[in-house]
Amino acid sequence: MASSLRHPDPTRVLLVDDHPMVREGLRGMLEAADVEVVAEAGTGEEALRAAAAHAPDVVLLDLELPDLDGLTVLRRLKAIEKRLAVLVVTMHDDPALVRQAVESGASGYVLKGISRRELLASLEAVRHGGSVLDPSLLRATLADGASESRPASRGDRDNPLSSIEQEMLRLVAQGLTNREIGVRLRWSVGTVKKYLQRALEKLGASDRTQAAVEAIRRGLLS
Repeated sequence: MASSLRHPDPTRVLLVDDHPMVREGLRGMLEAADVEVVAEAGTGEEALRAAAAHAPDVVLLDLELPDLDGLTVLRRLKAIEKRLAVLVVTMHDDPALVRQAVESGASGYVLKGISRRELLASLEAVRHGGSVLDPSLLRATLADGASESRPASRGDRDNPLSSIEQEMLRLVAQGLTNREIGVRLRWSVGTVKKYLQRALEKLGASDRTQAAVEAIRRGLLS
């Protein structure tokens, strides 16, 4: 009875990885925390069928699959259900790939080898609409985007952020605290909080990380 009270609505997860041992390891970690693994898939096509059949809350997706490109699978999963949370779990830390995954709709991007505690925290965050991106990956992705040659008009016409709000989110993505941002911009912490809250509201984000990821997804910080 006590257990059911603690977990009235367990997270339903679809595991997608072409290595059975990896899926077995993930399943063991998740089920020990009362997360329900509703299905497993070893290929992209299997993943798409399983997502349609089982309606998971979260998909844990490896990007290296034997039949389809992982980013293609990600985009097709989001086409099945736009609100589906997809957490990429991969060994690839290429900033360009991180950016492509975020722009394709990934709610989070973590590297294989993270701890069980970090995986469960990431799963919980994306299930409830949050975004998860390792700070070092976020900084590298932002730097990679800034170095790319992109059309000057990209994101400008539909950019809800002011230039100062964009600069603030760049500093957030670099891992600076509110106090450090204040020092950089010669503002009080209160002023930083006010502008940051305004940026969060414009992006429909609940926290700093989600705001930075959403800005990258929309191409607003390039």
